[in-house]
Amino acid sequence: MLLAIGVVLLLGAAILAPLAIRAVRRWSLHRGIAEVRPRALATCAGRQVSVSGTAVPGPKGVIESGLASAECVWHGHEVLRHFWALTRSPETADHDRERASDSIADYGSSDLFGIVGPGGSTGGSPVLIDPEDAALSGAHMCLQRVVGRPQPGVPAQADDLLPRVKGKISGLFRGETIEFEYREWVLRPGDPIVVHGRLEMRDGRPVITAPLDGRLRIEQGGDRPEAPSAHRATDALLLSGSAVVTACTGVLLVFAGA
Repeated sequence: MLLAIGVVLLLGAAILAPLAIRAVRRWSLHRGIAEVRPRALATCAGRQVSVSGTAVPGPKGVIESGLASAECVWHGHEVLRHFWALTRSPETADHDRERASDSIADYGSSDLFGIVGPGGSTGGSPVLIDPEDAALSGAHMCLQRVVGRPQPGVPAQADDLLPRVKGKISGLFRGETIEFEYREWVLRPGDPIVVHGRLEMRDGRPVITAPLDGRLRIEQGGDRPEAPSAHRATDALLLSGSAVVTACTGVLLVFAGA
């Protein structure tokens, strides 16, 4: 009788063992992704991912922003042209001046930078981010300067920023120019970020880039994606423990009934 029960328990352990191994691997993989481990994220190649962690310099190290010369891992700037636009009153048919603005330059750096887990541990090399044409929110504004239009008989304010603007300057240049406004944003090393994009492998390294049908989204200090649920760890623990206990009990009963 004991022999038969022992054999049944060993068969049950044989069934539970693959389930336990699968549960442990699934839990380990999800934990590795949550901790931004390159090896775990490499399994997501070709898929959409959302990861949170800390921004770190990329292969080129810390870079310098174009306008303010601030140390950062990413920088972007915009130039606004403020002007007087003529509007016609529907009641009197008179023309009034109304202040308006156009963006005439918009630039974001394309140098690769990295992301490591929330605890700052890289587990090797950081996962890289390709910010080409990324939509970035929450970055630090490190510069905002207004340069007025030169007036007759008045010394013009030195505009040393215009030669440093990157990208194409374009616009309709409607109305009478009032002033130009320069604004620059940066991501600094150590900033908490959340990245939403597509993961691909480049030279054996995982890189998060823009999805095929959209833009890479980077949020500084944004809401973090949900951490791996606790039930995955519980399932892995219960299945592993059940498999071990069942196998040990089965072995003991088989020896006792032999």
